[in-house]
Amino acid sequence: MSVPLGINDGQSTTRPPMFNEKYYSWWKARIEDFLIVEDYELWTIVNQGHLIPIKQNAQSEIVPKDSSEFVAADFRMIEKNAKAEEILIYGLGPDEYNRTSVYSNAKHIWDALQTAHEGTNQVKRSRIELLMRNFELFSMKESEPIQDMMTRFTIITNKLKSLGKVFILEELVSKVLRILIASWESKVTAIQEAKELDKIPLDELVENLKTHEMRKIELRKEEPKKDKALVLKESEDDESHYDDPDLAMFAKFKRFMKNSKSASKRETRSKHKQTDKANYDGCYKCGKLDHMVKDCQCGKSSGGKNELKRRNGRR
Repeated sequence: MSVPLGINDGQSTTRPPMFNEKYYSWWKARIEDFLIVEDYELWTIVNQGHLIPIKQNAQSEIVPKDSSEFVAADFRMIEKNAKAEEILIYGLGPDEYNRTSVYSNAKHIWDALQTAHEGTNQVKRSRIELLMRNFELFSMKESEPIQDMMTRFTIITNKLKSLGKVFILEELVSKVLRILIASWESKVTAIQEAKELDKIPLDELVENLKTHEMRKIELRKEEPKKDKALVLKESEDDESHYDDPDLAMFAKFKRFMKNSKSASKRETRSKHKQTDKANYDGCYKCGKLDHMVKDCQCGKSSGGKNELKRRNGRR
């Protein structure tokens, strides 16, 4: 049910709400509540028709009384009829008043307003079908707060209610649980397992969901942000793993630098080996070219020692 913004007239518990053609469903619900609080019999008069003082005639037939036969109780009935009519027309503007001024009782005024703003029964059925389609296709938006979702949901159900389509409690509760997005799945399961859906008041369910929503928000605030470097280390071989394009690019760059360093180290080792081979001139102790000094056997045997002395003598 759409609610007008900035409506200041009629916002009182002591006077009826002002009629608003654009927001007829809103006005209809408020005027009904006002009549019931004022006197439930007034709402009965508007909804079902005038109270009529009656009597039983000589033929045992029930007939209306003549005004000359009224007693105190009959006058109270007439007064209530007039009060119900007064409350209805009190907040009407000129156009609506002219439309209903031809009617002599509150029931006829009420029916005329309904026909003018809700249409005939055929029009009402068409509107109900359209609203029911919106009801069936209704779903929660991504990242939408529970309160905002329920406001949209209530607008649809209130419009249907004003047209005569009423839902039982279990239907509304089940619908609300079905329209929640996937991130609420664990909470939905917990509610379904813990309680009987036909015994959960809708307001209690909404408060339960809002409390859970606040806890989720607080947990997200307290959860430390994961170090991006640690994220990169966990799966640095595949940048497609990241939803963040900056992380993916950084992972690719890091892998490129790692490969570049490895190639540089291999090239350096290769150059060192080539340099060692170019400068290699054999064992400096014995002068042989078939081994290095660390593998030299000269000096470990007597023959080797004599050979070493002989070579040293030549030098």
